Amino acid sequence: MDFTMVEAGWLSILPPVIAIVLALVTKEVYSSLFIGLISGTLIYSFLSGGSIITAFATAFDMMYAKIADNAYMIIFLALLWGVVILVSKSGGSEAYGRWAQKRLKSKRSAAIATSLLGILIFIDDGFNCLTVGTVMRPIADKLKISREKLAYIIDATAAPVCIIAPVSSWAVAVASEVSETNGFNVFLSTIPYNLYAILTIVMVFAISITGLDFGPMKKAEDDAVQSKATDTASKQDPNSGGQVIDLVLPVLVLVVCAILGMAYVGGFFRGVSFSEAIGYNPTAGLTLGAFAGLLCAFVLYIPRKLMTPKEYVKNIVDGISNIVPPMLILVLSWSLGGVCRQLIGTGVFISGFVSGSHLPLGFLPFILFIVAALMSFSMGTSWGTFGMLIPIVTMICASDGAAAYLIPTLGATLAGSVYGDHCSPISDTTILASTGASCEHIRHVETQLPYATIVAVICAICYLVTGFALTPWTGLALGIMLVLAAIFVLNRRI
Repeated sequence: MDFTMVEAGWLSILPPVIAIVLALVTKEVYSSLFIGLISGTLIYSFLSGGSIITAFATAFDMMYAKIADNAYMIIFLALLWGVVILVSKSGGSEAYGRWAQKRLKSKRSAAIATSLLGILIFIDDGFNCLTVGTVMRPIADKLKISREKLAYIIDATAAPVCIIAPVSSWAVAVASEVSETNGFNVFLSTIPYNLYAILTIVMVFAISITGLDFGPMKKAEDDAVQSKATDTASKQDPNSGGQVIDLVLPVLVLVVCAILGMAYVGGFFRGVSFSEAIGYNPTAGLTLGAFAGLLCAFVLYIPRKLMTPKEYVKNIVDGISNIVPPMLILVLSWSLGGVCRQLIGTGVFISGFVSGSHLPLGFLPFILFIVAALMSFSMGTSWGTFGMLIPIVTMICASDGAAAYLIPTLGATLAGSVYGDHCSPISDTTILASTGASCEHIRHVETQLPYATIVAVICAICYLVTGFALTPWTGLALGIMLVLAAIFVLNRRI
């Protein structure tokens, strides 16, 4: 479906601002996103000579287009949650919880284990969120780790890990945006300059090891100690017959087959390189992996009579019904992002400030980090953000004397894009992290935002140093020291 963009100027930033402010104030994300969506199509309709009816029709056209564009993602999520419920009903989650509890004796060990698992699943951020949440949620509940804390750890080891993993769908997406002979090598060069991703990983491990929480997260952790959350899906009779393998094997099959599925869909077995293959259509490959997980569960559970064939089908349907509320949020988020990018030019308006600035070139990483962060937070998409900004950065740095600033500025652009994706209420990664942890979405946003923003502020400071030093190591060392200092100081003062 084709849409024609209009020049909305400063009005283009109103829809995402309206949606975000309403979501934070009302604590109700569905109506907030819908109102933001409608405000965007109203602006588009009036500027293009349409009517109120046209605005509503355009909103639903955009929803239809985004559902079609993301059909594989919808199918994947439905199948994945079928696997989640099957594993839970088999007693596998409860058995794994009992097994892990014998080895993970403290909140610290569970938090570290969750962080490590998040890093190990680096192929795709959405897959990371749901898989890590499924595996670690029962353990977190037993050890009284709040759902908010679990959601933060999941989210902080999703997009920030994927954006610096050479073998991931993100790497190929970034490389494809760089107009260079070898975009993949350019991406590899940006990794040390992606300060937000690296410092976020440092922060999540520091907090997991020390337990020094602060702000809303500290209150959530204190509340969890007093009243532990209950995962109804995984609450099973200890004598139900489920074993650890009933959780581990379907998840392992899902992971392995998802990677093989992405490689197959992208043409790896027909001669395409692995890194290019997994980025061709990752959600199609993930869907094959989720289906393989369902088949594995059938072979594993039915012969042992952990459930009947009728119960097997019912559990899959229950899993699909559980994903409907977060799926509605995703559809509305995709639609709002589509209106901002395709109809009213939110990204074009914000990025115009960059191309029109005449500051010294050393400020480029700092400026691009701020602009990318604002864009990504407003639109809820990192891919859309760096997709618009990377061509601008390459044009700016193609001028005389600016070539040396290309890699640091690209790294800062990717870092700012990931910040917005990490903490925006309308980001699909944020939504999937709260879904994987079974945490109320707005509560996840409220408790995570201070942590993510502190790292972002530190990154902004470090990019002022990096832009003039033209080396990542000075800014990175400064950033690590500031992150650790911030954790200790804020824990004592807040």
